Amino acid sequence: MAGGVGVAWLKSDRDMVIGAESAQVSVDAVPLNRLTVAPLVERVAPAVVNIAVLQASPYAQNPLLRDPYYRFFLGVPDEALAPRISAGSGFVVDAARGLVVTNHHVVENARAIAVGIGDRQVEAEFLGSDPRSDIAVLRIPARGLKQLPLGDSDKTQVGDYVVAIGNPFEVGQTVTAGIVSGLRGSPDGGARYIQTDAPINPGNSGGPLINMRGEAVGVNSAIIGPNGGNVGIGLAVPSRAARQVVEHIAGVSLHGGSGS
Repeated sequence: MAGGVGVAWLKSDRDMVIGAESAQVSVDAVPLNRLTVAPLVERVAPAVVNIAVLQASPYAQNPLLRDPYYRFFLGVPDEALAPRISAGSGFVVDAARGLVVTNHHVVENARAIAVGIGDRQVEAEFLGSDPRSDIAVLRIPARGLKQLPLGDSDKTQVGDYVVAIGNPFEVGQTVTAGIVSGLRGSPDGGARYIQTDAPINPGNSGGPLINMRGEAVGVNSAIIGPNGGNVGIGLAVPSRAARQVVEHIAGVSLHGGSGS
């Protein structure tokens, strides 16, 4: 884009292969009588997961590049054909059924998906996705899971305090905070994106944007900045859209926050 400003998806990539009783998180409001969101984070963080996706290299999909002579002629190294791991985030929205929400672009063209929750890693089943809203739904074994309720993004206001949780740059679960700094409209009058200044980075894709009631009001998806750098303009898909996609794909009705 002009001036070097663009939109960047928030997943991270690396060249390697990574070899559930149900409980719902409380949605009671957290009193802001001290300068901390620690009580809120303690409640909601167990529902947030790390996602690793095994993807075939784009080069490997070209039959010509399977020939070493063509690779040599085109200057494509052999290691460029190796599978890649793309990393992102997600969160459990239905613990009883093991349903996890993430971004479509995180799991697009996946050959295998692993979900890290707490100190364990499980294989995930891809149930479906909606590229238009950038929402995807996974299923993991429903054992020892906690869920994060979807709030009502239509009630979100500019200036609301929010918390983002995810796995930026694969450093491990990370919490950042900020406010809702804008609501980017859609033709139906709702918010197509929630803009936030809560710092989010590659690897945060699919993680929740959480209000002070402990509800996910958005799914972190992209940032706008020079060369994909973070300058405090993050975009999250509203929970309203996420709820519609989950209920359509999984054939369930989600509880906890209207979000409709």
